[in-house]
Amino acid sequence: MFVPPGDRTLGEHEWRPFVVEQGFGQLIAPGAGREWPAVAATQFVLDDDQVLVHFAGPNPVLAALGEDPRAMLAVAGDWAYVPSDWKTIGNEDPRLGIPTTYYGAVQLRGHAEVLHEPARIAGVLRRQLAALQPGTDVADPEEAHPAKLKVIRAVVLQIDDVVAKFKYGGNVDEEHRRAVVARLAARGGPGDGAAAAHVLRRLDGSGPAG
Repeated sequence: MFVPPGDRTLGEHEWRPFVVEQGFGQLIAPGAGREWPAVAATQFVLDDDQVLVHFAGPNPVLAALGEDPRAMLAVAGDWAYVPSDWKTIGNEDPRLGIPTTYYGAVQLRGHAEVLHEPARIAGVLRRQLAALQPGTDVADPEEAHPAKLKVIRAVVLQIDDVVAKFKYGGNVDEEHRRAVVARLAARGGPGDGAAAAHVLRRLDGSGPAG
């Protein structure tokens, strides 16, 4: 993923909450000698430096991980289309504006372990349930669903590298960015509020990390 200087993350305090809030992504495993990598859309839990997921046994991503444990979780969201005339202010010709899309994207890369043992799978499910629905009384998976634990697999991705991009107008000055924020607020479409909040948060930040 290409990340120009103006779109670099401010640091873990920025990308980690974004990933947790999105909560859904694409797990990608290259496998070995495949024409295409295996890609699985999935709910996930980010637990310290691990990504926790589980899949039905026949999911092709599990076979790919058996061939090569390298994997990447790709997460993207909080996106909003910015029309060309929104990119101009004052006496600038709105016909010359260049449209763009604001968005956040994070790639978590590392090596994944596929868990086959029911007890270990149940352990991952407990951690997922605790994160996704804290305070909800649920039956213990190992006690209540032993048969189901035999037909699913848990995957633990140990994060070795993070690439994060927050494309929210970092290539233009504050005046132009605030003009886009005002227009996002006026439009009020899906994603507009989140995108505007990212612009404002980054304007108040200390600048791109790295």
